[in-house]
Amino acid sequence: MVISLIGYRASGKSSVAPRLAGRLGWTWVDCDRAIEQRTGTTIRQIFEQSGESEFRRIESEVLAELLRCPEQVIATGGGAVLLPENRDLMRTAGPVVWLHASAETLTKRLSRERAAAGRPSLTGRPIHLEVADVLAIREPLYRQAATLTVHSDGESADQVARRIFRHLSNEVRKGRGD
Repeated sequence: MVISLIGYRASGKSSVAPRLAGRLGWTWVDCDRAIEQRTGTTIRQIFEQSGESEFRRIESEVLAELLRCPEQVIATGGGAVLLPENRDLMRTAGPVVWLHASAETLTKRLSRERAAAGRPSLTGRPIHLEVADVLAIREPLYRQAATLTVHSDGESADQVARRIFRHLSNEVRKGRGD
């Protein structure tokens, strides 16, 4: 069994994943970091040099590989849900948890993180407009893919991980055959 964390960028996936994995005694992986390791370049460079469609192709390949490793929590990229095959693969592998945060929360987090993380703009628009535009497209896909939705506004990564653990502990035990 694999637990996939989905959600918009800055929703907390990479912060929650190691905490949830620690509670489960599992490993965790950040899909974006795995892509960078595999390609030897940054996400930004892939977007700039090869375009989004090539990035999404690579992302799908890497995600499919990661989903074959049992007892792992995966922090997916924010756009991993864009391709139907990714949504199907994640749901087949185990629980899919949507870390839902409000547009306001995401805008604040991205404003703080954008310069430090070197995150590429997805639309070239101001952050608050970009968040609104992209969420309008992705929220229905997150909703469709998710087997569990956890709201992360105003909560620490530890609190969110604890809530997910409580919700999924029975499912995880069944998956292990306990």
